[in-house]
Amino acid sequence: MADEMFVLLGWAWDIDTATRLAARHQSQRADIRPLAWARAVIRINPDHAATVDLARPLLTVPIPDADTPLVIDGWHRIHRALTTGIHRLPAIHLDADDERACRIRGGGL
Repeated sequence: MADEMFVLLGWAWDIDTATRLAARHQSQRADIRPLAWARAVIRINPDHAATVDLARPLLTVPIPDADTPLVIDGWHRIHRALTTGIHRLPAIHLDADDERACRIRGGGL
């Protein structure tokens, strides 16, 4: 079982695997303001959020029938950035093959 997982509805991703796969991809700066609404449905520990490294890239994956990728790692960084007035963070966008390699459940496995 994964040491760290992101779970959303019936889907789950192995963050350890996603992090290893991310090493092959370039980081890009991403505008995180459109993600602000999601903090209402993602469990955030404010004490932990205050200690996170904003230089560590978010990890995102493509999901079927969606125009934007899903953040699977980095919600505490997003929370900290938005509450301190930072609107852009580094992000690594995994491709569909990487998404499938780190997905533990969901999506018709």
